[in-house]
Amino acid sequence: MAGNRRPTIKTVAARAGVGRTTVSRVVNGSHLVSADARTRVLAAIKELNYVPNSVARGLVTSRTDAVALVIPESASRLGSEPFFAALIRGVSQALADRRTQLQLMLVRDQAEREQLTETVAERRVDGVLLVSVHFDDPLPAMLEEMGLPTVLAGRRDADEPLSYVHADNAGGATEAVRHLLRGGRRKVATIAGPLDMDVGRSRLEGWRTAHDEAGVPAQEALVEVGDFSWESGSRAMRSLLERAPDLDAVFAASDLMAIGALEELRRQKRRVPGDVAVVGFEDSPHARWTNPPLTTVRQPVEELGMAMVRILADIIEPGAERQQLMLPTELVVRESSAEPE
Repeated sequence: MAGNRRPTIKTVAARAGVGRTTVSRVVNGSHLVSADARTRVLAAIKELNYVPNSVARGLVTSRTDAVALVIPESASRLGSEPFFAALIRGVSQALADRRTQLQLMLVRDQAEREQLTETVAERRVDGVLLVSVHFDDPLPAMLEEMGLPTVLAGRRDADEPLSYVHADNAGGATEAVRHLLRGGRRKVATIAGPLDMDVGRSRLEGWRTAHDEAGVPAQEALVEVGDFSWESGSRAMRSLLERAPDLDAVFAASDLMAIGALEELRRQKRRVPGDVAVVGFEDSPHARWTNPPLTTVRQPVEELGMAMVRILADIIEPGAERQQLMLPTELVVRESSAEPE
C-alpha cells in the first residue's frame, strides 16, 4: 500500500465491495451477513493483512477504558440547550470516578455516521451512550447489530428493546397540567416536543391525561408542536393565540419553548400569569431568571447521565441483561403559574 499505511475498515470495505457496517459485522462475528459478503470480506482482510485495532492492541478480552457519548444534533444545538450541558456533566463525573475516557461524537450526516461505524468496528470504545433518539433514527439498530453495548437517554417507544434511562415524562407533564387546572385555568394549551420522539409523545399524553382526570375536554386545537428550541416555542405560542385568543394557560414540553412562549406573550401584551399561566419542563438554570420566574417540571438530568454510565458499566459484562430505568420528576412552582386574581 502507498506509504505502507495500515489498512483501515474503509480500505477493506472498498476492496470487498461492501459497506463498512458489513465489514464490522464480519469482524465482530455477527450472523447478519450473507455468506457471499462474508467470503469477500474475509478475502479482503487476508489480502490487505488488515488487523482491527482491538486485535492489534490485545483488546479482544479486555477493555479500551473509553466510551462514546453520541449526540445526533448540531454543535449550535448542543451549545444552546441546557439539557445537553447537564447530561454531559453527569456522564463526565460518573466516568471520572471510573477512570474511563469520554469521546464526544456529534453525528449530523452520513460522513459522521461512517466515522462512528469505524470507531465501533475497530472497538475503540467499550460502549456507547446515545442521546436525542428519534423514532426512525438508524443508529440504535446499527449499534445493536454490531454488538456494541449501548444505553439510550430516552427511548424510541414504549417497546424499546435496548437499555435506557429516561425521566417520568408522562407523569411530570400530567402533574404540570393538573396544577394549572387546579388553579382555575380551563383553556390549557400545550407546546409539545417532536412527535417522532417518545419524550414528545409522552409529555403530550400527560397533557391529555390531566384533562381526563379533571373532566375537562382536551382540545386538540390547543396543541402545537415545537422542537424544544426557544424559536419554536415563540412560533407555537403565536399560532396558538391566533387560533385561541382566549386561552388562559400553556404547558410547554421544555423550558426553552416556555421561554419562547413568554416572549411572544409579552409582545402581544398578555400578562403572565394574570392573563396566561405558563409552565415548562426541565428546571434548567434559565427558569429561575425569566420574568416572571418559570414554573417547571424538574427532571434530574445530571443523575440521568450518571445512571447511563452505571448501566453501561453493568451491561458491558458478558451475559449481562439489559436495564431500563425511569427517574422521578418534580413540579417546581414559581410565579409564572400563580392563580388568576
